[in-house]
Amino acid sequence: MQTNIKISNGKELWLKVLVDLECIYTRINKQLIKEKKIKAEPINRSFKVFNVNGTKNGEVTWFTPLEVEINRYKEHINIAVMNLNSIDMFLKYDWLFKYNLEVNWNTETIQFTRCPKKCRT
Repeated sequence: MQTNIKISNGKELWLKVLVDLECIYTRINKQLIKEKKIKAEPINRSFKVFNVNGTKNGEVTWFTPLEVEINRYKEHINIAVMNLNSIDMFLKYDWLFKYNLEVNWNTETIQFTRCPKKCRT
């Protein structure tokens, strides 16, 4: 799925976002952070990230605090910075659950039609 995401410094990016029910952390690609000069900060305690099959995926040592805007909905998120190959961002399961998004897999779009009143525009 690709979507426009506006980040806190006003840049609007067209990102390749993976909506992942197995994902525990929202993650952003380390290469994207470097290319777009997005501010990242070291975390106090690094942690390892594992794939569903139990193999090690990597270690998170940096995060980026961003205001993310998708479809006019805004939220401040601390996003783990990792190597994600060809994906720009992973959205984690609890984010999907919290806002009860309407996902159209055919058109690869998401809408905030069923979320709590606080996220409606």
